[in-house]
Amino acid sequence: MLSITERYVVDQSGNRVSVVLDIADYKKLMQELEELEEIRAYDAAKISGSDVIPFEDAVSQIERNRK
Repeated sequence: MLSITERYVVDQSGNRVSVVLDIADYKKLMQELEELEEIRAYDAAKISGSDVIPFEDAVSQIERNRK
């Protein structure tokens, strides 16, 4: 679990309306989100039953499509 220190911005009624994070905490949070997205993409690919291709072939296809 991430250890993040957050601060809140409140409105005139004391309701929390925004969160303020240190930049280091924000970067950690973004890294965790990216990792979660990769895990979800892997799980979705695994469930889809699509043909498996070697990593090198996938990279080659991506590079060809960029040109």
